Order: sequence, then structure tokens, then C-alpha cells
Amino acid sequence: MLNLNHTEEILAILIAVAIILGFVFSTYKEIQNTIAEEKAKDREKKETEAKVKTLIKYLDAKTELIDTVNEAHKKFKKNK
Repeated sequence: MLNLNHTEEILAILIAVAIILGFVFSTYKEIQNTIAEEKAKDREKKETEAKVKTLIKYLDAKTELIDTVNEAHKKFKKNK
């Protein structure tokens, strides 16, 4: 077994505590980064969904307009 004097024991304990604190800090940072990435993905998904809904409304309005023009065109030909 190793024989350490009092100063060496304190130094070994301090190094062990520093390693543990470093591990805790890096884990905390990784968790924060993961949460930030998930929030960004969620925000992007919501923005994309809003854009798709707007596009669908636009296409529906365009379809209604085209249908109305076609009906008017048919009535015009029929009256002619």
C-alpha cells in the first residue's frame, strides 16, 4: 500500500474533487446544450407548421378563385 504524507493526501483529495467537479460541469453544459437544441428544433417545427398552414390556406383560396373563374367562363359560354 502507498504511504502518503498529510500534504500528499490533501493534494490527492483536491485533485479528485477537481475531477469530479469538472465531470459535473461538463455534464451540466451538455444537458444545457441538448435542451437548447431541442427547443430550437421545436421552434423550427412550429414555424414550419405555421408556414404550411399559410400555404394550405393560400392554395385553398387559389383553388376557389380558379373554380369561380371556371364557373363564370362556363356561364358565359352557355349564354353566348
